[in-house]
Amino acid sequence: MRQRRTFPRVLGALLIAAAAGLSCVAAAPAPAGPAGADPRPLGQIVPAPASVTPGGHPYALTAATRIRVDGHAGDSRATRAVGDYLAGVLRPSTGLPLPVVDEHRARGGILLRLSPGDRALGDEGYRLRSGRDGITLTARRPAGLFRGVQTLRQQLPAAVERRTVQPGPWKVAGGTITDTPRYAYRGAMLDVSRHFFTVDEVKRYIDQLALYKVNKLHLHLSDDQGWRIAIDSWPRLATYGGSTEVGGGPGGHYTKDDYKEIVRYAASRYQEVVPEIDLPGHTNAALASYAELNCDGVAPPLYTGTEVGFSSLCVPKPVTYDFVDDVIRELAALTPGKYLHIGGDEAHSTPHEDYVAFMDKVQPIVAKYGKTVVGWHQLTGATPAKGALAQYWGLDRTSDAEKAQVAAAARNGTGLILSPADRAYLDMKYTKDTKLGLAWAGYVEVRRSYDWDPAAYLPGAPATAVQGVEAPLWTETLSESAHIDQMAFPRLPGVAELGWSPAATHDWETYKVRLAAQGPRFEALGIDYYRSPQVPWDAP
Repeated sequence: MRQRRTFPRVLGALLIAAAAGLSCVAAAPAPAGPAGADPRPLGQIVPAPASVTPGGHPYALTAATRIRVDGHAGDSRATRAVGDYLAGVLRPSTGLPLPVVDEHRARGGILLRLSPGDRALGDEGYRLRSGRDGITLTARRPAGLFRGVQTLRQQLPAAVERRTVQPGPWKVAGGTITDTPRYAYRGAMLDVSRHFFTVDEVKRYIDQLALYKVNKLHLHLSDDQGWRIAIDSWPRLATYGGSTEVGGGPGGHYTKDDYKEIVRYAASRYQEVVPEIDLPGHTNAALASYAELNCDGVAPPLYTGTEVGFSSLCVPKPVTYDFVDDVIRELAALTPGKYLHIGGDEAHSTPHEDYVAFMDKVQPIVAKYGKTVVGWHQLTGATPAKGALAQYWGLDRTSDAEKAQVAAAARNGTGLILSPADRAYLDMKYTKDTKLGLAWAGYVEVRRSYDWDPAAYLPGAPATAVQGVEAPLWTETLSESAHIDQMAFPRLPGVAELGWSPAATHDWETYKVRLAAQGPRFEALGIDYYRSPQVPWDAP
């Protein structure tokens, strides 16, 4: 496997910087912050909460603060893990001991509690109450506690994200936030095929996604330029097909243990990994690895360019389906999540009738191994399986006929994930002067990325068909974490807000102010973000 320098783990968070008042006694001495400064107003975070009722006195973290977990209701082990995670975020910067204790009857501090009977909170919702005597975070499920912890982080000053002791003080405004997500599917995709990213680099991105309440990590594991996951039945896919990348670099691949570690780490941040094997096109790395997968029996050379649409599996050959069955079987066994993405886009070298026949044979294989099909929206040109999701990546200029095809599938029961390329693709250049990224879908500034409504985006598609949104990040021009930072931030928070926050909160004028306040938090996290002139950035 390829080795690359690793990055410190970012448990990171991106919003608001408000140096907040009232000095506290730290375990490690630090200069006092500005006394009397007001805390960040309740709910001035990203994504915007569903309901905010400010009022009462703020809570200030001190040396006496404990993180209390109520082990008497629900999953006590998971609740404790969320408490440990919160302590791990807060201790380095505050210098406070913040012990995690199993005490539910005592008062004060930060209480994490599950309330399984509180059905209004759903699987990911939470309620945060803050006052002079403490903070109580309530959820129906552990995932909701974890989402609520991200809100708590964002209510604290931006310096809380630093890994060394900061002055403080550490106040959370008084009042109540009650919050549930608009959509159940809120994803981000990382293309590890065009350029390979190490396990540590993927973990860093997972940590960044966590703050925005993203719950799906879509990994694009195969493409013309590289195959990135070990398959025991077809070992050359990884060892040969994964041996290069765009520009001719050494590439790399994940062993099964590597992949399991990514899945485990994502799960600890309540993110579900959605693996993608792109079929029947975007398959040059596989075709180069095994000659028998080609119709003429001749393996093409490995590919390190950026063209698309030139490769295809040989649809009539029986060995093609042995190959697909083996790959899906092994990948499904490694993936505890519900979904398996089979690509299906830009299959320009696959005749339409072959494409339809291929999808008719492959979708039942996914079901055989217990997974639900996800495909790019070209899947609707065939017959999507019952329960399948189609990921729409069209543009404003996409033909009316193509949009109508997707909308018709949605009316017939196919769920939609919306990733319009000229809105949600994080690899599109911001402006003509952006050094990284591509511009085939146009320039996508921060406002354009945020200012659209998923429920009303695709003409003719019922709002009920929209299952969520996803922000894909393709990596033809990106080869390191610093590149991810520059292209994902600050657009990713906006797409995440579209997935989480109620439609009634959607407003560019108020959003850009909340986004601006994240500048100091980006700085604290070591993220070199794009300073869009559309946003009135706060000083660090």
